[in-house]
Amino acid sequence: MGDESNCSMNMEEEVQGVEERDPESNSNTNNTPNPLHEPLLKRNRTLSSNPLALVGAKVSYIESLDYEMNENDLFKQDWRTRSRAQVLQYIFLKWSLAFLVGLLTGVIATLINLAIENIAGYKLLAVVQYIHKERYMAGFLYFTGINFLLTFVAAILCVCFAPTAAGPGIPEIKAYLNGVDTPNMYGATTLFVKIIGSIGAVAAGLDLGKEGPLVHIGSCIASLLGQGGPDNYRIKWRWLRYFNNDRDRRDLITCGASSGVCAAFRAPVGGVLFALEEVATWWRSALLWRTFFSTAVVVVILRAFIELCHEGKCGLFGEGGLIMFDVSNVSVRYHVMDIIPVALIGVIGGVLGSLYNYVLHKVLRLYNLINQKGKIYKLLLSLSVALFTSACQYGLPFLAKCSPCDPSLPKSICPTNGRSGNYKQFNCPDGHYNDLATLLLTTNDDAVRNIFSSNTPNEFQPSSILIFFALYCILGLVTFGIAVPSGLFLPIILMGSGYGRLLAMLMGPHTNIDHGLFAVLGAASLMAGSMRMTVSLCVIFLELTNNLLLLPITMFVLLIAKTVGDSFNPSIYEIILHLKGLPFMDSNPEPWMRNLTVGELVDVKPAVVTLRGVEKVCNIVEALRNTTHNGFPVVDDGVVPPTRLVTEARELHGMILRAHLIQVLKKRWFLKEARRREEWEVREKFTWVELAEREGKIEEVAITRDEMEMYVDLHPLTNTTPFTVLESMSVAKAMVLFRQVGLRHLLVVPKYQASGVSPVIGILTRQDLLAHNILSVFPHLAKSKKRN
Repeated sequence: MGDESNCSMNMEEEVQGVEERDPESNSNTNNTPNPLHEPLLKRNRTLSSNPLALVGAKVSYIESLDYEMNENDLFKQDWRTRSRAQVLQYIFLKWSLAFLVGLLTGVIATLINLAIENIAGYKLLAVVQYIHKERYMAGFLYFTGINFLLTFVAAILCVCFAPTAAGPGIPEIKAYLNGVDTPNMYGATTLFVKIIGSIGAVAAGLDLGKEGPLVHIGSCIASLLGQGGPDNYRIKWRWLRYFNNDRDRRDLITCGASSGVCAAFRAPVGGVLFALEEVATWWRSALLWRTFFSTAVVVVILRAFIELCHEGKCGLFGEGGLIMFDVSNVSVRYHVMDIIPVALIGVIGGVLGSLYNYVLHKVLRLYNLINQKGKIYKLLLSLSVALFTSACQYGLPFLAKCSPCDPSLPKSICPTNGRSGNYKQFNCPDGHYNDLATLLLTTNDDAVRNIFSSNTPNEFQPSSILIFFALYCILGLVTFGIAVPSGLFLPIILMGSGYGRLLAMLMGPHTNIDHGLFAVLGAASLMAGSMRMTVSLCVIFLELTNNLLLLPITMFVLLIAKTVGDSFNPSIYEIILHLKGLPFMDSNPEPWMRNLTVGELVDVKPAVVTLRGVEKVCNIVEALRNTTHNGFPVVDDGVVPPTRLVTEARELHGMILRAHLIQVLKKRWFLKEARRREEWEVREKFTWVELAEREGKIEEVAITRDEMEMYVDLHPLTNTTPFTVLESMSVAKAMVLFRQVGLRHLLVVPKYQASGVSPVIGILTRQDLLAHNILSVFPHLAKSKKRN
């Protein structure tokens, strides 16, 4: 773009590419059909397609996050002038925010548990009274009515106020930490609805857990603390300016995710490893220490509340609500021959886990078609599932036979008429108990404790365990995907523990392993077969059981289950990411990507739009209006290289972001003649804190005709150290670099640069490096993919 330009931008190739939008596009001008007319964003994708994803109830335009450090002149000046006290203040504030994340997550998790245990507990006590009086229909109506009301509250909040609060939230967190900006996922409204919705949905007895929502709640708390509160009421404290960037917010959300897992399972080390293994893409030792510190704070808060509640100050909340299966006093004995049933549990877990993923994938597509019809259909679907669940939980125990209590047990233990206990009397005569009611007519946490209970080989009948397993397989498929906050951990634990118990009964005297431990191994195997976690899951179960003797067989089961599951399909979270259309970058590139170079990729994209170091305002405005790119290379002509081998050359000065160009236009930082700015002029107009802001659109900026003919010096705001790769680099190598560094843009430069040739030939973004997008442009690579 020359200085004497008449604002035609001299970029015929860019105008030709206006119809083909950049992958970082945030607007859709193409006349493409609404992707929700197909099941879950089923649409054709190319390297120039718009990045659309299903976030909450809406199809949103997805942008990448700026995890790269923007080293422009202002940043360098600020970094040089920071005193040692300011650096120490920054470090202290990072640890302070990590402490607050753990503190608030622990307090909110305890309040959620307290509310659920009391609401569900008093509901069950009232139902027991109806059954004791043989008023079975009244008990059913009361039980179903309360569950219906609780589900209605949770669903109406999600449907009308915060659709992003529905579901577990873990796939979106995983995508965010991978570099995908998921809109409206961490706001104050989402946090509030997630808390109230989790209480309502879990207390209603739906087959879902609060573990996934707690991970999302911890992440919301971390994000709100980092940005100083909600968007409309953000605190502008001076010390919070340090965290007004995507890199520090990423670290805080990682702390929040690990704190949520810790709060759900009371597993601090498991929470850290969960963040490392499952959700975090980028990791370092300093972050490890801060996440561990956050989870340690959570454990202290939980322990303090448990001690308080043991004194009877929390209503029905005692040890309930925090899944803890303590077998430290149980002697775990196993021999070499026990390796056969343990291996069988792992194989079954891998097969059933992959089958669960496959069927749930189909169910979610079906639910998407229903949810497209409108909010009322979402609400009706949630309420229908609640009615079906209540009917099964109340009605199926009547099919079970009453079992006589063991004479060695005191009458206060068998039978029981309270809200919990291993031997619920239900409709049985005195001295007898209903084993199926013990598992179904209780809270999900108590159901886990009951089926995990040790030294109870004869407590449950095979028919009752079979009914329990079949029911929770059905409920686990139909419940996940409705418009309420829901987690996958607990449903999978209940399913896995069911077939673990069944296998223990089939093995009978041929194994020395306790039936309760079989249930634990079954739950672990199904979670590994579905979620494909190993290390974090192993530590979580060790912290739950409080017995290191389980470590060898738990590791063995998890490794087998994951290996078997991986041979069939991806993990459940990867399936959900794909369904929602979130552009998640895997850690391992496809083998066929080594046969393709980045130069070949940029050849099929619209030509790159470049700006001069000192550019006319009209050229900048036209570039912003006619493209949706979020980054523009800045090129200088007539630069004399230090080697002086040539008199003049074209220099790639760096890259400038769209947000920074809009700020330049808003502040009217114009020059009447084409010249470079002095350093003091830059510091007088801009601060690095302002450049961290991403708000603003070009449509909001009004430029007069006279201003259009003025100039802007882009050098001070240009990132002078963008990541560049040669055009001969393989796509596989570029993808690894892009993911590990956390880039938003990757510049491709020519291997050989002749006189007058542009120093940059293209820009690669996240969308360009996704395997399915590349295959849509290079279909012949699909054949080599099959051979690999």
